[in-house]
Amino acid sequence: MNKGLSQWLEAAAPDVLCLQEIKAEESQVDTAIFEHLGYHHYWFSAQKKGYSGVAILSKVKPDQVVVGCGIDYIDFEGRVLRADFGDLSVFSIYFPSGSSGDERQEVKMRFLSDIQSYLSEIQKERPKLVVCGDYNICHEAIDIHDPIRNAKISGFLPEEREWMTAFLKEGYVDSFREKVKEPHHYSWWSYRANARNNNKGWRIDYAMLTKNLESRLKSATILPEAKHSDHCPIVVELD
Repeated sequence: MNKGLSQWLEAAAPDVLCLQEIKAEESQVDTAIFEHLGYHHYWFSAQKKGYSGVAILSKVKPDQVVVGCGIDYIDFEGRVLRADFGDLSVFSIYFPSGSSGDERQEVKMRFLSDIQSYLSEIQKERPKLVVCGDYNICHEAIDIHDPIRNAKISGFLPEEREWMTAFLKEGYVDSFREKVKEPHHYSWWSYRANARNNNKGWRIDYAMLTKNLESRLKSATILPEAKHSDHCPIVVELD
């Protein structure tokens, strides 16, 4: 917020904005700024202060907002929020990072399995999904600046990449890769070693679409010039 998010929001004017790792609780944020710009806003913070959390801002009031996914260890960390618009459901999901050690990597792998099963169940009643989020995974070598040196680093581990391949095969489309085939497009950069200025990044943020929305995909872009955090916004436009 102190780095110009509201000015960017006013200029970019997305219909729906999904945020991950908000860290704050709603009471700690000046939400009047969002309301002034015409947004409804919904928050799901972690039980642990200053950690994790997701939010959805929307110009159109959703028909329904579902907080959490009903899986205790996931909801304790405030990782899943859903907004329904007609027959379309938009998710904001913050996938765990495994970079702090083996224990969190185990949590991450468990999360990947559980969230895939959860979304499969949702699809039985709500077949059209946009699953936005920080997935904390680079899928292919093209999605990371140095695939060789990062081959054994959490976020680019073979088992994580295999999960994403299987997830896509289950009926999802990586919206960005549908439209952009070239390398050197990233959505996250370390704060260290001047990584962003040198574009030494990772593409770990995705707007995955169920295949039944593929024909409605008009464009998908990444906005690296928007510098409000170590991530940048990704954009998906549906007809």
